[in-house]
Amino acid sequence: MTPFASLHDFLAMGGHGAYVWASYALCVALLAWNALLPLLARRRYLKSLARRLRREAPR
Repeated sequence: MTPFASLHDFLAMGGHGAYVWASYALCVALLAWNALLPLLARRRYLKSLARRLRREAPR
């Protein structure tokens, strides 16, 4: 036996569905941001390092 009679009832969560699903979406967005931010910072660092090495290379 399921606690919800239909998928619509599950998504509505007794009238609190908007808050519940919004909090899940916010949590997923923040986790994705926390995973993406270091990757972007690493890419910026490597590009700046390559630029600096090209500038300082003997000719």
